[in-house]
Amino acid sequence: MAKQRLVILGGGESGVGTALLGKAKDFEVFVSDKGSIKEKYKNVLIQNEIEWEEGQHSELKILNADIVMKSPGIPDKGEIVIQLKEKRIPIISEIEFASKFTEAMIIGVTGSNGKTTTATLIHHLLKNNLDIGLAGNIGDSFAKQVLEKNYPNFVLEISSFQLDGIVDFNPDIAILTNITPDHLDRYDYKFENYVHSKFQIVKNQSNEDFFIYDADDEVIINWMKDNTIQSTLLPFSLSKKLKNGAYLEKNKIIITIDNRQITMPTANLALEGKHNIKNAMAAATVAHILKIRKQTIRESLENFQGVEHRLENVLTINKVEYINDSKATNVNATYYALESMDAPTVWIVGGEDKGNDYEELYPFINEKVKAIICLGIDNEKLLKSFGNMVDVIVETQFMSEAVKIAYKVAEAGDNVLLSPACASFDLFQNYEDRGRQFKEAVRNL
Repeated sequence: MAKQRLVILGGGESGVGTALLGKAKDFEVFVSDKGSIKEKYKNVLIQNEIEWEEGQHSELKILNADIVMKSPGIPDKGEIVIQLKEKRIPIISEIEFASKFTEAMIIGVTGSNGKTTTATLIHHLLKNNLDIGLAGNIGDSFAKQVLEKNYPNFVLEISSFQLDGIVDFNPDIAILTNITPDHLDRYDYKFENYVHSKFQIVKNQSNEDFFIYDADDEVIINWMKDNTIQSTLLPFSLSKKLKNGAYLEKNKIIITIDNRQITMPTANLALEGKHNIKNAMAAATVAHILKIRKQTIRESLENFQGVEHRLENVLTINKVEYINDSKATNVNATYYALESMDAPTVWIVGGEDKGNDYEELYPFINEKVKAIICLGIDNEKLLKSFGNMVDVIVETQFMSEAVKIAYKVAEAGDNVLLSPACASFDLFQNYEDRGRQFKEAVRNL
């Protein structure tokens, strides 16, 4: 029998991971990247004798595929993707492909914000009791880990783009942290398309599976009123008392599942801010489902180190705290960052705008922000939105200069916060590159 032809669009982490798994499972594999492939990935493809190309998509080698794995960064409107759809060649995500080759229990985490922190926190809570991998948008690709380690359990951080490419993928436990407008440029600027995409995480679930979600999020609640979900529902809330799920009462998290209840004080949580209480609720609910000891859950929540580039304290210089929140690539993430500031703040913002509406930030600008530094190629929208709200607003296209300006403006007791509310691709490779440049510039002060 002829081998099935697997074509992979995108030669990054998920693409190369899928290529390795595909080859091991006896597919005929071809990797095509319209941009350039990093040296480390090229070397892996060459060592494993996997055919690849860069700088183009050769139609002759792509349109004869039996199945295509599209990397999450490639939009559906790309010419080659449209051609594949016309030929009715199935296009799936790495998550869908790799899940076919594992029997692992899967915990899937999605949401506009908080998914990295929540997924990492779940892994931290479970790793001492379960043999568990962490993959998806984090670290080594899911496909590569299925091939090399095949853990019996996985926590996956899953983006809307990855969920767009699922058919049968079904996590045993699904978590939806929240839904706020993001990536609308990829969804025809229709919020409802993006919302539908996020709810793909539960589309294959049954009542034996669990769905953990934010009961304070009106977008989630309204969608659930109009659509049937088969899963066992476990909401979490800061404002409502819940019979099943997690809620907050007198600075204690109370989690109930089938009359099994645990309580935990919030006073010693390692992560600060209301949004992190929610992340802790979601993670602790997973641990409670899996019958992890209360003491273990409590200790893990208290000693969790947090995630790089997410409200990460870098240094204190002359009594000014420098905070790296480069991972805040949308307005809602920046909302949480500004909400958690308890001192006058010099705010570094800007990048590639994804159709942002900055209005929800206005109360924080008035209350907490003393100066704004716009860091982007096109800062017109930022200047228009915030120009009349602060005494100092400047623009630059260099991180080192942004940090030097902040250093001059900030006084003892202030914060300097990098929380861009935008994608990074105008000036940086990605949000990690942006965050590392910020940290380097701060250390160079």
